[in-house]
Amino acid sequence: MLLGFVSLLLAVFQDEIASKCIPENMAKKWIPCHYDKSTSKATSHLQISLFSNVGRRLLAEEVAASSCPTGKAPFVSVGVLHHLHYLIFILAIVHVVSCTVTVLLGEVKISQWRKWEESIRKQIDFNNDSNRIIDVRSLTFIKERFEGVDAEKRNYIMSFFKHLSGIVTKADYTAMRLGFILTHCNANQRFNFHKYMVYAYEADFQKVVSISWFLWIFVVISLTLNVASWNIYLWISIIPLILLLVVGTKLEQVITELAVYVAQRHTVIVGEVRIQPSDEYFWFSKPKFVLCLIHVILFLNSFGFAVFFWTLLKFGFHSCVMGEAKYVIVRIIVMVVVQTICSYSTLPLYAIVTQMGSSYNEEAMKRHGYVSSNRVTEDRILQGPNATTSVEMTNQ
Repeated sequence: MLLGFVSLLLAVFQDEIASKCIPENMAKKWIPCHYDKSTSKATSHLQISLFSNVGRRLLAEEVAASSCPTGKAPFVSVGVLHHLHYLIFILAIVHVVSCTVTVLLGEVKISQWRKWEESIRKQIDFNNDSNRIIDVRSLTFIKERFEGVDAEKRNYIMSFFKHLSGIVTKADYTAMRLGFILTHCNANQRFNFHKYMVYAYEADFQKVVSISWFLWIFVVISLTLNVASWNIYLWISIIPLILLLVVGTKLEQVITELAVYVAQRHTVIVGEVRIQPSDEYFWFSKPKFVLCLIHVILFLNSFGFAVFFWTLLKFGFHSCVMGEAKYVIVRIIVMVVVQTICSYSTLPLYAIVTQMGSSYNEEAMKRHGYVSSNRVTEDRILQGPNATTSVEMTNQ
C-alpha cells in the first residue's frame, strides 16, 4: 500500500517535478551514461531523452513542450518518472520476497535448536541439585567465551569469525536460556524458551518488511547520484555487508560479555550459574536498535537486487545504465553473500541474543500462554510456597 501511494504521488505531481530545470551543461554530466556529443540528443538520467520536447505520460499521452527556458533542461523528465513506476513495483516484489525467504531460512536454523530445548527439559529432574558446587572456569560456556581479563580485542576478533561461521553452541543456548528463565520466568525450568524465542522472532520481523520514510529518502538520493563512472550501486551494495558484519560481531560479543561478566566475578558458585540479562550490553542500551539496523540491511540489499532486475528488464545487461560487467558481477556476489549470512547467521543470532535484554516480548509471551514472573509470584503467595500455578501446569 505504501509503495502504491508513492507511485500515486509521482503520477499526481509529475508535471510539477518535470518542470524543475537545471543548467544544460550540468544535465549533460548528471547522467548514468556518458554524453554522446555526436548526436543531437542527450541521454537522460535513465537513458531517456532528457532534453526532448516530447515525453510520454503514464497513459501514453502526448505532453507539451518543455517549460524550461533556453540553456536549461528538466532535472527529471516525464519519461523518467514513467520508468520509476516500474522500479517501485519491482522493489515491492523483490523486498517482500527477499525478506520472506531470509526470515524463513533463519527459522530453519532456529528450528535446529529445538533438540537442545528438549534435551535440557528432559535433564531438569536429574540435575536439580541446588547445593552443588561449580567451578566457573571449568564450564563449557565460560571456557568457549572467556579468554582472560585482558582479552577484549581478541574477544572481538573471535566474535567476528564466530558470526561468519554462524556459531551458537549448546552451551551458549543453555546459558542464555537459564538467564532468561531466572530473570523473567521466576526460575520455572520447564518454560519452553525455544517456543517463546520463535514467537518473539516472528513478532519482530513483521516490522522488517515495511519500508520506512528515511529509506525512501535514501532511494531518492541514490537514484540522483547515479552518475556515469561513479558506480554508486556498487558502493550501495557494500554498505549492507559492512553493517551486517558489525551487527553480527556485536551480537556474538554480547554472548561473550555475558560469560566474561560471570567469569570475572565468580570462581566457585553454589547452585546454577546465573547469567544476568541487561540492556547495557547493547548499543544505546536498546536491543531493538539492532532490529532497526537489520531492517536497513535487508532493505538496502533488496534495493540492490531491485535496481539490477529493473535495469536488466528495461535497458538490458549490456546497457550503459547497467554499468561495467565486472562491477555488476561484484554487486551480485556481495548481495548474495549478504543474503546468505543474514539468513543463516545474523537473524538466528538476533533471535536469541536480544532475549538477553532487561525486558521480554509481551506479545510472544501471550502467544506462548505464559504470564510475567510477577503474576506467577503473586499466585504462589496466595496458594502457598508449594503450590504450582495453573499457568505453570499448562507450560509443563
